[in-house]
Amino acid sequence: MKSWWIDGGGGGLSLREVEVPAPAAGEVLVRVRAAGLNRGEFIRGHGLIAPGKAKPAGLEGAGEVVAVGPGVTRFAVGDRVMGRTAAGFAEYSLIAEGETMAMPDTLSWEEAAGACLAQWVAYDMLVPEGEVGAGDWVLVTGISSGVGVAAMQIALARGARVIGTSGSAPKLERLKAMGLTHGIPARGAGFAEEALRITDGKGVKLAINNVGGTAFPDALAALAYRGRLGIVGYVDNTLSAKIDLEAVHARRLRVFGVSNKLRPLAERAETVAGFARDVWPLYARGAMKPVIDRVFDFERLPEAREAMESNTQIGKIILRVAA
Repeated sequence: MKSWWIDGGGGGLSLREVEVPAPAAGEVLVRVRAAGLNRGEFIRGHGLIAPGKAKPAGLEGAGEVVAVGPGVTRFAVGDRVMGRTAAGFAEYSLIAEGETMAMPDTLSWEEAAGACLAQWVAYDMLVPEGEVGAGDWVLVTGISSGVGVAAMQIALARGARVIGTSGSAPKLERLKAMGLTHGIPARGAGFAEEALRITDGKGVKLAINNVGGTAFPDALAALAYRGRLGIVGYVDNTLSAKIDLEAVHARRLRVFGVSNKLRPLAERAETVAGFARDVWPLYARGAMKPVIDRVFDFERLPEAREAMESNTQIGKIILRVAA
């Protein structure tokens, strides 16, 4: 089968011919129809690319089950599924049963492929970690990203109000048409004062930092008493920031990271189960869909990556693996 790999040296991409893998215990083998791009996979600072070693590319996908490993009970051959993969940019890929979800009939292959990691990460920050509910304020930096749009959608579905930052005013206008409560045209820093003004000086319950170290001080300053700051990415390649310890201390703030790099499968499966319980029904009845910016054919992964890294998209960029 054909499979895209990431070079561990410079992060380049190569298309290889490899054997179709066989599912081990607790795994399903999926014929991949579509797979989603995730910026973190290509950022060396995220630690997903080991120096000097190539690895299969693609962290999420959707397709049909063609084989199941020992012990799999929830899925059978022919099921349409979506989930977290270790090699989604390939004709066939393995998915752990705990990170596999039944695909709603309301979604296309491309939409299903975009409804996995970004949505699960956003859910993890908003619900188990952020405990966001009706009436709460949520601030999302870099809101036009896949995680940013997913966070907006889930927060709005829970009755929260969302403030988003972006360096592009046109993007903010498009997101307002999708429900964004307030948009702040800011790239990196410079949004805390406006976020506080919008919230009548009270601040936000949860700030989601998709940008990195340049946005961290403002995100912290925008928090309400007992507010929480989730760190999910650093597209600015700034991995350090000054922390206002007095603010953290006095306002009883909480800073947490959201990464699956070291997270055991059992914990990742808990997030998937929570998402299936709280968000999947919205997909099933057509009340919510992932926002897909562009779809590229399988052979055009390098172009798809360039499009993602150009910062022009709103939502997810998808690779169509098989028709």
